[in-house]
Amino acid sequence: MKNANPLSALATAALLAGAALAFAGCGRDAPPPAAPPAVRTVLDHFPIQVGGHTVQMQVAVLQAEQERGLMQRRDLGPDEGMIFVNLRPQTLVFWMRNTPTPLDIGYFTPAGELAEIYPLLPFDEREVRSRSPDRQFALEMRQGWYAENGVSPGASLDRKALAAALTARGFDPKRFGLE
Repeated sequence: MKNANPLSALATAALLAGAALAFAGCGRDAPPPAAPPAVRTVLDHFPIQVGGHTVQMQVAVLQAEQERGLMQRRDLGPDEGMIFVNLRPQTLVFWMRNTPTPLDIGYFTPAGELAEIYPLLPFDEREVRSRSPDRQFALEMRQGWYAENGVSPGASLDRKALAAALTARGFDPKRFGLE
């Protein structure tokens, strides 16, 4: 049986050809798929509040990062520091091997409460231990920062911002008791 309306067949063919051409070009003008965000490193800074003050923190998680810490650094800005994140609470021990910048260290509980602050002297290799084994985070800041900003024991660390920084670094914050 023949098509009763030859113009309909012609119109249908033209419509299909036009649609094929339209769809054929769609892929060329579409932007390429977005690349996954690059995992950030210990060299990156994250804005995290401590006692209501925003600090640009480097986040040291891996053993090699924690061993290196702020060694050789002379360029620490007024509101820059490094936070050392441990998997579980423990007695924390720090010293200043190859570290020329005078620092203060704050030891925090797993709940993010600042519990202890100690001065760290340049190149001093004597151990500075936390008094309690219930310390999970340590924040090194340039010497005098805690006092100048009125940040004292009892101040809180923004655990949500720390969890976001850990996620950006490629770590699961739940492993560190953060959610």
